[in-house]
Amino acid sequence: MPFTVNFTDSALEDLAVFAKHDQTRILDRVAIQLVPQPTTETRNRKPLEANSLAEWELRVGAFRVFYDVENDGAAVKVKAVGRKEHNKLFVRDKEYRL
Repeated sequence: MPFTVNFTDSALEDLAVFAKHDQTRILDRVAIQLVPQPTTETRNRKPLEANSLAEWELRVGAFRVFYDVENDGAAVKVKAVGRKEHNKLFVRDKEYRL
C-alpha cells in the first residue's frame, strides 16, 4: 500500500531555498523512496536517535529530508529539508544540530 507524502509549511519553505533542479531532484527521490516503504532502513534512509526534529532521515546527495511516519501508518510527514556540508547540517542557511 503506497504512503501519502505531506510537507509541512516549514518544509516547503526549506525546499524553496534550493535551486529548481535541486528541488526537482529532492522531490523525485522523496516519491521514489518514501511512497512505497518509508520505514525500511536503507543506505540512504535511516531512523534517527531521539531528537526534536524528526524520526527519520532520507539522504539525497548533500541534501537531507527529515520526516515522521504518522500513526495511522499510511502517511509520511516531511518536517524539514536541509543540506549537509561536511559534518554540519544547514536548514535555510542556519546551522542545525540533531
